[in-house]
Amino acid sequence: MYLHALATAVPSPTYTQPECWELVQHSAVRDRLTRRSRLILRSILTGDNGIATRHFAVPDIGQVFDLSPDQLNAAFRREGPRLAGAALTLALEKAGGRPAEIDALLICTCTGYLCPGLTSYVAEQLGLRSNAFLQDLVGLGCGAAIPTLRAASHILAAHPGATVACVAVEICSAAFYLDDDPGVLISACLFSDGAAATIWRSTPGQSGLRCFDFNTLHLPAERDKLRFEARDGKLRNLLHRSVPELAAAAVGRLWAERGARPVARVVAHPGGRDVLTALAPALAPHSLEASTRVLRDCGNMSSPSVLFALEETLKTATPGPDGDLWLVSFGAGFSAHSCRVGAAGG
Repeated sequence: MYLHALATAVPSPTYTQPECWELVQHSAVRDRLTRRSRLILRSILTGDNGIATRHFAVPDIGQVFDLSPDQLNAAFRREGPRLAGAALTLALEKAGGRPAEIDALLICTCTGYLCPGLTSYVAEQLGLRSNAFLQDLVGLGCGAAIPTLRAASHILAAHPGATVACVAVEICSAAFYLDDDPGVLISACLFSDGAAATIWRSTPGQSGLRCFDFNTLHLPAERDKLRFEARDGKLRNLLHRSVPELAAAAVGRLWAERGARPVARVVAHPGGRDVLTALAPALAPHSLEASTRVLRDCGNMSSPSVLFALEETLKTATPGPDGDLWLVSFGAGFSAHSCRVGAAGG
């Protein structure tokens, strides 16, 4: 399948990590944390953790830890479609297309649950045809963008004349939770909000790029190392200290199965500074600079992050005779996913 447009969007409110520490300092949640937990937060948010700024869609973010489950879900219902719609509108503009031309809309997310899903809201917001195929992918965590693209490739294989839109959107601020667990504390210091939209067809577009060679790896024995659980009606992120090494091992297995086609650049999900450090030896000598820049400017946005890294990579490099771009994402499950983006004629 061929890429016709890629666009990203983040909420306007932007916070530096020290500003996030100040928010914690003035939040009622501070008095519910132990001194050790406050020291952990201060160390991460005022130190060098690879993140400079993050973007949050939930208003009055300093009070987010005191919002009720109903209030958090309402924020996701309001902000999720808004951010997804902004990214998709920009992608359509880049592709020179109209909402009525979209035959299928696929949206992945894990930071909130709606029934009907986000596709219903975004389809209404943008004015998609009433017979457009809508598919919501939930529960795939940070790795979801690549499986969503794989689903799009199957739709295009069955319907070669179709136009398929894919959106990865996360309102991580609607899933913030804070207690004295170190993994929960670290999660609150990493995650941010964002959306990435792509437009795909079975014929080449102006980008001259195609997506192919999908692969995936599931490790259910490691499921409890990285997943959401429900706690008091809220989403609580479980993040084990072994996740960087687990991610590196899973990505390494996919890398070993990539085949003989040359790879010019690696585009990885920027899960965090420690994750990128662990990935580097497994993917050497390839640089992870684009992922590092996305992490610096946006934090870990979960599923859209790998597409932000792709957008960043395409600013300075395009695949060609020297090799493809090799995309890899990973997250809850524990799972990892990869694909290639190469030149249309390659």
